[in-house]
Amino acid sequence: MGGSQSREDLELSDSEEEEEEEGNEKEGERQDRDEAGPRSGGTLTPASSIDEVDRKLQALKLKYSNSSLSPSPSSSRKPNSRNAVKLYLHIGGNSPAARWVVSDKFASYEFVRDSGSDESDGEESPSSPWLLQIGSKVRSRIDPNLQLKSFPDQRRVDFVADGVWAIKFPSPESYREFQNRFQSCLFENTYGFESNQDNKVKIFGKDFTAWAQPEEEDDSIWADADESFEKSPGRLATPTRMKQDMLEEFEEEADEGGIQSLALGALDNSFLVSNSGIQVLRNFSHGVHGKGVSVKISGNGGRAVAYSTPKKALLMRAETNMLLMSPVEAGKPHATGVHHLDIETGKVVTEWKFEKDGTDITMRDITNDSKGAQLDPSESTFLGLDDNRLCRWDMRDRRGIVQNLANAKESPVLEWTQGHQFSRGTNFQCFASTGDGSIVVGSVDGKIRLYSKTSMRMAKTAFPGLGSPITHVDVTFDGKWILGTTDTYLILISTVFKDKDGKEKTGFSGRMGHRIAAPRLLKLTPLDSHLAGKDNKFHGGQFSWVTENGKQERHLVATVGKFSVIWNFQQVKNSNHECYKNQEGLKSCYCYKVVPKDESIVDSRFMHEKFAVTNSPEAPLVVATPMKVSSISISGRR
Repeated sequence: MGGSQSREDLELSDSEEEEEEEGNEKEGERQDRDEAGPRSGGTLTPASSIDEVDRKLQALKLKYSNSSLSPSPSSSRKPNSRNAVKLYLHIGGNSPAARWVVSDKFASYEFVRDSGSDESDGEESPSSPWLLQIGSKVRSRIDPNLQLKSFPDQRRVDFVADGVWAIKFPSPESYREFQNRFQSCLFENTYGFESNQDNKVKIFGKDFTAWAQPEEEDDSIWADADESFEKSPGRLATPTRMKQDMLEEFEEEADEGGIQSLALGALDNSFLVSNSGIQVLRNFSHGVHGKGVSVKISGNGGRAVAYSTPKKALLMRAETNMLLMSPVEAGKPHATGVHHLDIETGKVVTEWKFEKDGTDITMRDITNDSKGAQLDPSESTFLGLDDNRLCRWDMRDRRGIVQNLANAKESPVLEWTQGHQFSRGTNFQCFASTGDGSIVVGSVDGKIRLYSKTSMRMAKTAFPGLGSPITHVDVTFDGKWILGTTDTYLILISTVFKDKDGKEKTGFSGRMGHRIAAPRLLKLTPLDSHLAGKDNKFHGGQFSWVTENGKQERHLVATVGKFSVIWNFQQVKNSNHECYKNQEGLKSCYCYKVVPKDESIVDSRFMHEKFAVTNSPEAPLVVATPMKVSSISISGRR
C-alpha cells in the first residue's frame, strides 16, 4: 500500500549495462503483458528512474541529435529531429526488479489517422480517429485509455498501450509541440470536431470556459467553495503526502462466497448480498465482522419467490428493511420491480412492480430520498432512475394504507408520486441524493445534471461532459461537491457559487452563471493502471459517509480492478497541492493510497463517520471481493 509517486523514481543498480536492454525488453514485455496483476498485500515497488537511464545513455554518448556523432550503422534509423524521442518500456511489473529500459533510442512519433476503421482500402479518411504511432513499437488510439501523464520538467510523458511506456523529448519546444498536437487530436477524437475556440464554445457553452480552457481558470473559486481553507493571504500549506500508514487490516471469508454487492449500515449491522442470500455483519469501530448469520431469501407463508441474485440492495426504515433489485436480463441493470425484505424475519414481504399509467416500466437504479433517509424508521418512499425517467416511488397505497400483499396473486404496484419521463434521449446512468433530498444524475454522454428537491422536470444546472460516460455518481451531504466516476478517471466538481446579492448557493438551488470552476480529475498513474489488472476500469467512486450538517467528508475512494484507491479530500481541493504544479489542462491528482487485493474488488466504501476512533481521521474502509470482506483502518499518524 502507498502513494504512487514513489514508484516513479529509483536509481538503477550500477551493474546494469546498455547491452542488456534488448533482452530485458523482450523479457519485460512478456512479464508485463501476462502478469500485470499485483501481489496481494504487498507494497508496490518503485520503478527505476528514466532520468538515470538517460544519464547512462549520455555517458555512452548516445545523444538525441546525431549532429556531433560520427557516421555509424545506426545513422539510417535516426528520425526527423522534429519528432525525435527516446522510447522507454517499464518491465518487471510489481516485482523488486521493476525498472525502465530503453526500447528505442532513435524513435520518432506520428499522429496518424486510423485507416483500418474506414472502408477506403487502407487510405486515411478525415473522419477516422487519430492514432499515436511511435516507431514500430506503439500504435494506439488517442483517448483516455492511454492514461497519459505528463512531466513537463523532465520533457517526458508516460502512457499505457499494451504495456507501460514513456517517451522523452530532446527539447522543451519539441515537448510542447507534442502536447499541443496530442490535445488537439484528443479533442477531435472525443467530440468529432476540430479543436478550435468556436468548437470549444459549441461543446462546453459560454458558462463553462474554465472547462475548455482550464489554464485561464481562477483558482480562487475552489478556495471560496471550501470554508475550511486557510484565510491567510499567503499560499496554502501543501498537506503532507499520504504515507504507508494503514493501522490494520482485518479479513475474513464470506459465507459461501459469490458476493455481488455491499450494503453498509450506520447502526448495528451491515450486509453482504451474495448468490445464496444475505450475510449479516456486525459494525465495530475497527470494521465489520461476520455474525455467522445468513438470511436465506424466502416468501411469506412458504410461497415461492421469483428471486435472482440482486445487483442493488437498499436499506430502509432504520435499516430493518431492505429493497432488492434484480435485473431482468444478465448484463443489463434494468429491473421491472423490487423485492421488499424484512431483515429480522428473512422473508420477502412484498414484491413490488414498477408501473406508470397502467403500463409496466423498468428502472435501472434506486436510491434513498436523501443521504440519511435509511435511518428514518417511517421511510416509505425512494427514488428511481431509468434511461429517460427520474421519479419517486411510494410503498403506501394511494388511499393511505401501507401495502403488505405478499400473499396476493399479483404484485402490488408502487405509486409514482413525483417525477418526469423525458421524451428525448437523456441516457441517464446513475444518481445520488444530498442530505436535503436534492438529486444529481450522471449520463452516458458524460453530462452531470443537478435537480432541486422540489422539481425533477428541469435541471437547475447541467455540467458538460468530458467525453466519457458517467458510470457512478456521489455527492457530499451538503451538496457542495460531486464525484463522478468514468472508466479511466474520477471527476470532482464544485457546485458552489454566489448569487447577485453575494449569497452562497449551490447549483442544486439556482443557475450558477459564468463563474464555474473547472473540475479536478483523479487518476491512476499509467503504471498503477496497468498493474490493477485486466478489469482496470474505475467504478463506484464514493465520498466518505456523513449524515449530519456541519460534518465534512474527509476521503474519496474508488475501485479499479484489484485495487481500492483512496484520496485525501482536502488535499485534492487544495489548488497549491504539489500534484498540480506544472500541470497543463485540467488538473489531475495522482496522490493516493492503494489497497491491493488478490482478486477483482466488488465494492469499497467507508463506514459511517461515527465509527471513526480517536487516533484515526476516518472510519474504517470496508472492501468486498467475491470471496472475502476486509476492514482497513487509516492511521492519523504521519
